[in-house]
Amino acid sequence: MLVILGYLIVTGAVFGGFALAGGHLAALVQPVELLMIGGAAAGAFFVGNNGKAVKATLKALPTTLKGSKYTKALYMELMTLLFELLSKVRKEGLMSIEGDIDAPEESPIFSKYPGILHDHHVIEFMTDYLRLMVSGNMDAFQIENLMDNEIQTHHAEGEVPVHAVAKLGDAMPAFGIVAAVMGVVHTMESVGLPPAELGILIAHALVGTFLGILLSYGFIGPLSTVLEQKLHESSKMLECVKVTLLASLNGYAPALAVEFGRKVLFSTERPSFAELEEHIKQSKSK
Repeated sequence: MLVILGYLIVTGAVFGGFALAGGHLAALVQPVELLMIGGAAAGAFFVGNNGKAVKATLKALPTTLKGSKYTKALYMELMTLLFELLSKVRKEGLMSIEGDIDAPEESPIFSKYPGILHDHHVIEFMTDYLRLMVSGNMDAFQIENLMDNEIQTHHAEGEVPVHAVAKLGDAMPAFGIVAAVMGVVHTMESVGLPPAELGILIAHALVGTFLGILLSYGFIGPLSTVLEQKLHESSKMLECVKVTLLASLNGYAPALAVEFGRKVLFSTERPSFAELEEHIKQSKSK
């Protein structure tokens, strides 16, 4: 919703200010200029990106219109799930969670946390490393290195649509200039017209530059920032799982292991120690 609100503010400030200054809004409505800019930008986007990047970008763009799903409640759900799994391991042994991690959607433990169960990145990351813990005595440093590499890969994949949208936004002013130059060429072809009509043609040509800059800095560019923020949030979930499992591997009790996970969260979503403890107690009583 903030994206839509931001667009409304940008549109209202720019066009409203133009109207208040005595300008005629109709002069800014130039479908042909918009067609040239939009068409050239779309073509360049397809030229500059492979099929995977195009698909990832088109899939990521709708998420910019939604609020962040990574709330304090979701993080507490994640840490409570980890606490419950690690507590079961501590009481019954690693083999006791084999059925849970092989089919998390059927697990009575995972099913209590639908917000986490629906995030396939987190579930896959968590179950894969729990499976490694179950399968053998792996060195904690080796697992940590593997986790870091996987998180880096996740981040690199997430950066593909970020960079694609950012580059598209950076190119918009240049395409605006292209449209403006085409308008100037058309004006020079019509040099025999009366000055009043030539002025209208020049104004239409300048709209191209205006639209290119506005689309770049007011509409497309900010989307890449939103996508980048969402990527950092999704990576933080994996980091929380990582440090919690590593703490458990190093012999810390489940309550202390999830405390490690809590400490790596962003301060805006990080629950207090008391909040997390109370949430875990409530989960036990269910």
